[in-house]
Amino acid sequence: MKIIDLRSDTVTKPTEEMRKAMYLAEVGDDGYGEDPTINLLEKKAAELLGKESALFVVSGTMGNQVALLSWTSRGDEVILEAESHMYYYEAGGMGGNAGVQPFLIQGEDGMMPIEKIEKAIRPQGRVFPKTSLIVLENTHNRAGGKVLPLDYMKEVYELSRKYNIPIHLDGARIFNASIYLKVPAKEIAKYADSVMFCLSKGLSCPMGSLLVGPSDFIEKARKNRQRLGGGLRQAGVVAACGVWALDNMIDRLEEDHRKAYNLYAFLRTIPIFDVKKPDTNILKVNIKNGYKASDLIKKFKDYGLLATSFDEKTLRFVTHKDVSFDDIEEAKNIIERVLNLLHF
Repeated sequence: MKIIDLRSDTVTKPTEEMRKAMYLAEVGDDGYGEDPTINLLEKKAAELLGKESALFVVSGTMGNQVALLSWTSRGDEVILEAESHMYYYEAGGMGGNAGVQPFLIQGEDGMMPIEKIEKAIRPQGRVFPKTSLIVLENTHNRAGGKVLPLDYMKEVYELSRKYNIPIHLDGARIFNASIYLKVPAKEIAKYADSVMFCLSKGLSCPMGSLLVGPSDFIEKARKNRQRLGGGLRQAGVVAACGVWALDNMIDRLEEDHRKAYNLYAFLRTIPIFDVKKPDTNILKVNIKNGYKASDLIKKFKDYGLLATSFDEKTLRFVTHKDVSFDDIEEAKNIIERVLNLLHF
């Protein structure tokens, strides 16, 4: 039975060109700054995002955690959206690694109201933590891959300058946002002091993310990466995939968006589902009746369709390179078959 995997774009496999690049990669010891392929990838990433410098890390979570360690001190407070990846999916790293506490603001489509951000900034005083960082996420995973508008990011950036607080952007899927907004990624990144983006999602690399920002910040981040056990040696073997992906895989993300819209157009016709039009490649599907997401996911799997959920009332489908338009058509058939079986 063929499996159609719509759980995440993290399931993508490297292309044949990537595998060849890995085989031929020129390598050295990155601990000494001597891996030429790592150096090339970091240089390319910094230029693409319009920043001074970059650091290769093994995952997006590591990139976010290194950024926290590099911008904050123990006991500080960080402002972030209540359903952000850094709060939800990083194993308590904010407290466990950086020793900081979150100030959570419930957003709409991943956007924290500007007035609530300003209200959350702590005054100076003996009894208050220091507000050391504002975190944004673009695209926003739990909001269904929503893109933060540039005008909104500019507003947050201007507020952060008023209070001299840096902004870190969790841009795991920043290139999806770039495709949606029809602007270079650096036009998004200019409203953040540091940015993390992933190679291992829609760009289809086997692993790796980049943290970009000012040179002095990246030097501090390099030490904090070491502290987390992320010091690397002949990492050019995997960095070669990243170099190839940044040159060849960004524009094709638009295909993934079209696949998601195709599936959305079908799902919106099903009465038990409430689904918003996707900006990018993530579909967030609310279930209106008493059925649980886990029940549907189990039935879908029986017929060869893999999906996941945000909670028991919300399904998530993610399109990517390794799912074709024909696969999307088959996914529709499976969903229809399961719903008929369950007498929806």
